[in-house]
Amino acid sequence: MAVPFFDIHYNLGPAQRAAILRRWQGVLEHGKFILGPEVAELEQNLAAFLDVRHVIGCSNGSDALVLALRAMDVRPGDEVIVPSFTFFATAGAVARVGATPVFADIDPRTFCLSVADAARRATRRTAAVIPVHLFGHPAPIEPLREALARAAGRDVAVIEDAAQAIGTASPEGPIGGLGRVSAWSCFPTKNLGALGDAGFVSTPDAAVAARVRALREHGGARTYFHDEVGYNFRMDALQAAALLERLPHLLEWNAARVVSARHYRDLIREHGLEDVVTAPQIVPGHVFHQYVVRVRQRDALRASLSAAGIGTAVYYPLPLHLQPCFAPLGGRPGDLPEAERASQEVLALPIHPGVTPQQRQEVVAGIAAHFRSHSAVARGRS
Repeated sequence: MAVPFFDIHYNLGPAQRAAILRRWQGVLEHGKFILGPEVAELEQNLAAFLDVRHVIGCSNGSDALVLALRAMDVRPGDEVIVPSFTFFATAGAVARVGATPVFADIDPRTFCLSVADAARRATRRTAAVIPVHLFGHPAPIEPLREALARAAGRDVAVIEDAAQAIGTASPEGPIGGLGRVSAWSCFPTKNLGALGDAGFVSTPDAAVAARVRALREHGGARTYFHDEVGYNFRMDALQAAALLERLPHLLEWNAARVVSARHYRDLIREHGLEDVVTAPQIVPGHVFHQYVVRVRQRDALRASLSAAGIGTAVYYPLPLHLQPCFAPLGGRPGDLPEAERASQEVLALPIHPGVTPQQRQEVVAGIAAHFRSHSAVARGRS
C-alpha cells in the first residue's frame, strides 16, 4: 500500500471546495482583493480561537517573524537567540532586520530551545529570543523568560515562533499570547493551511499590534503617510476567505493528528521497535504538526520506506549554525551537539488528518521489516 507523506487534497473534497468557492465568489463580487473584509473577519476569529487580544494578518510566516522583530525594535547590532534546529526562517528573519542570530542548542526530548543553553548565550547585546514551538510541541516560555532575565540582568523580549503550532497549548496557557508577540504561518501544509501563502502575527499588546499593522503596509497608519519604512506584507482576501472556511474544522483536524500520534506510539510498541525507534513525547497541548521519530542510520530506513512506497521527510538535515550562509558567524561541528545529533536521526512519518489507520499500520510494518532485514544481515555476517 502506497502511503504519501502528505496529501494536499485530504481537506479539499467536493463539499470543502464548494464552500471555498462560495467565499471566493464573494471576494470577486466586492473586488477588495488586498486586506479586504475577509482579512478583518479572519483576524477577529483567530483572536477568539487563540484567546489573544490582537491578530494581524500578513503575507506569510517568514514575514510575520520580520514584523514581530521590528515591533520589538530589534535593529542592526542586536543579537537574537534562536534554536539551531528549526526551519531557516527563524534565523533568516533575524538577518533580514540586520541583527545577528545567536544559535543555541535544543532539548533532545522535545526538540525545543534549551532554556539552559539559551541563558548561557545571553549578552548585553541580546535584544530578543525566539523559542520555536517545533512540530507543534509547546516550548517553555516562562522558564525561558525568567532564565534570560537572570542571565542578562534585564527583561529580554520573547517572540514566539508558532508557525507549526496553531492550537497548541502549554501549562502556561494557549500559545500566541505568552510572549510579547508571536508569528504564525498558514503555508498549505500547516495544520491550518491556506491555498497559497499567508501568515499572521498575534500579541496581547495594543501598541505592538498597532505598529505591526502599520509595518505590514509600508510603515504608515494612514494611506500615503509613513512614520517609518515598512513593508508590503499584506494578506490577500482570497487566502483569508479560504482560511475562514477552514478554521472551524481546525480542532477536529488537530484531534485527528493526536489520535494518529497515539496510534503510531502503540504500533511502535506492538512491533517491539522501542529499542531502535524513539517516538516523540505525547504531552497535553501538542498538536503534532509533524510526527518525528528518532532512529539511527536514518537514511537507510528512509530509503527502505521509499522503496515500499511510503513517504517520509527529514526536518531538518543540517542545523542552522552549520548552514553556509551563516558561516561568517563561526559555527563549527560539535558546537551544538543535540541539534547536530537530531539532524542525523530525525524522520517525520505521515500524520496529516487524511492518513488512515491502515496506512499507519503499513508505515510501522515497513519500519519493522527494515530492521528485521538489517538484523538478519548482521547475524549472517557474524
